[in-house]
Amino acid sequence: MKNYRVKLRLLIPCLLTGCLMFAGCSDTPVADLVLLDGKIVTMDDNNPEAEALAIKDGKIIALGNSASMQAFIGDETEQISLGGQLAVPGFADGHAHAMGLGYAKMNLDLTQVTSWDDLVAMVKDAAEKAAPGEWILGRGWHHEKLGQPSGPTTQGYPSHHALSAVSPENPVMLDHASGHSICVNAKAMELGGVTRETADPPGGEIIRDKNGDAIGIFLENAEKFIADAKKAADAQRSPEQIKAEKIRAIQLAEEECLAKGITSFHDAGSSFETIDLFNELAAENQLRVRFWIMIIDSLHLMREKSKDYRVIDAGNGHLTVRAIKQYVDGALGSHGAWLLAPYSDQPQTSGLNTTSLEDLSAVAEIALENDLQLCTHAIGDRGNREMLDIYQQAFAGADGKKDLRWRIEHAQHLDPADIGRFKESGIIASMQGVHCTSDGPWVPKRIGEMRAEAGAYVWRKLIESGATIVNGTDAPVEDVDPLENFYSTVTRMMSNGEQFYPGQAMSREEALRSTTLNAAYAAFQENEKGSLAVGKLADITVLSKDIMTIPAEEILNTEVVYTIVDGEIRYQKM
Repeated sequence: MKNYRVKLRLLIPCLLTGCLMFAGCSDTPVADLVLLDGKIVTMDDNNPEAEALAIKDGKIIALGNSASMQAFIGDETEQISLGGQLAVPGFADGHAHAMGLGYAKMNLDLTQVTSWDDLVAMVKDAAEKAAPGEWILGRGWHHEKLGQPSGPTTQGYPSHHALSAVSPENPVMLDHASGHSICVNAKAMELGGVTRETADPPGGEIIRDKNGDAIGIFLENAEKFIADAKKAADAQRSPEQIKAEKIRAIQLAEEECLAKGITSFHDAGSSFETIDLFNELAAENQLRVRFWIMIIDSLHLMREKSKDYRVIDAGNGHLTVRAIKQYVDGALGSHGAWLLAPYSDQPQTSGLNTTSLEDLSAVAEIALENDLQLCTHAIGDRGNREMLDIYQQAFAGADGKKDLRWRIEHAQHLDPADIGRFKESGIIASMQGVHCTSDGPWVPKRIGEMRAEAGAYVWRKLIESGATIVNGTDAPVEDVDPLENFYSTVTRMMSNGEQFYPGQAMSREEALRSTTLNAAYAAFQENEKGSLAVGKLADITVLSKDIMTIPAEEILNTEVVYTIVDGEIRYQKM
């Protein structure tokens, strides 16, 4: 009993100073970095808020008030006074595309284009600077935001002729903001072998005018004609050139993420070849953001290679590969989302099933066999229902495997009867707050007011049913900015000044959890990150304003001050 009392007397003052990991103050370590005088929202229910924290060897060793951190400060400790600024767990983007984000920085940025004429003008300028035969690439146009084109249209799209006139010898391929359609010129169609006789592929459509001629718009799987031509052109380049370009794309994506407070990135689909490059960079400790990657490749290669590609915490915790990505349908904007009933504005179609249900069931078996999560893009209510059915069938034959944490990516438009099925089966809804406010002005036109209100971006209904929502931006479809995404999630405020069914908004605490702890949970990483607690990774974002309390309109004026990954400051606002 005497020894017990002595140890207790030693332990009590240590607990009071924040030395939570150690049994005696003599063992108190010297921190590498200490944050002081801030408001730290931890996402840890046992200790929801603190004023200061200490970091050593990339992990949090103490949280408490600023006075208690003095015990951890030595001659070599870096000290940062936050001056009352907000620190939160490092933001995770729960669904985005790393290579797409990087390449978007290298090609024409069409996200701010407001008319078809402006789009053509940008291509004209690029063509004048391009080498003969060089492909002109861009991304970010959205026909709902470009106004009415001049001249004749088909399904709201203009013909390729204006593009072809300004770039007759250089092939042009411009990705829609959604990534589910492309706009091309005549040269690109020539290289892709597209003629009047070319048939639509399963799960895709070539938009044609009244004479049956392709107008230059390719939806979903029809993009392959042009993509294959671009791959053939790339094959003429050296492997060194291609590799250098890919590395540059990853680096640009990381720079953008760190500048916007993102410490973890759920990459929504990379090929085996691209994952090989990520593995190489991880082995060389060249990754600066923590990547969690979904594999996307052919069914044949999935069967052959998946068993060898599961990776956990390579590169000092900067690379995990433990999921498979699939698509059941397309996007709502291009009428590719697979619906239970026809589109309101195009009643001749109910969307597209882009991957056969048979193949999707086969991939589900591959995921189970190799302990990989299955993450399926499903936007329309039919697409979501079909995937919920496939998931539940797979779970029934899972031989007792539990806690699989399979995900549906987007889950944008749900039939009310299917909302409760996410919680019932433990399926995670991986959604994007900013999609709601970006798409909101035209969603009712696509599916009607009744369906939009009942099942479009129904975060509140999912949360109240007990489902887990992880939040992301789908960059480069949207800006990778988590603060814009947070604002959209808590306000549902659209650019036209109206709110998209505001009753479905998240609270600020729910919104922050969806992009921190929920994102970690959705990746089986909640024990290492997603909240700020002793023993967890020191991934932290410091903001100029308190987004948990300021008026909503000020959220968009908030800046990232520091982005800390692994206890290292990897971005600082200058």
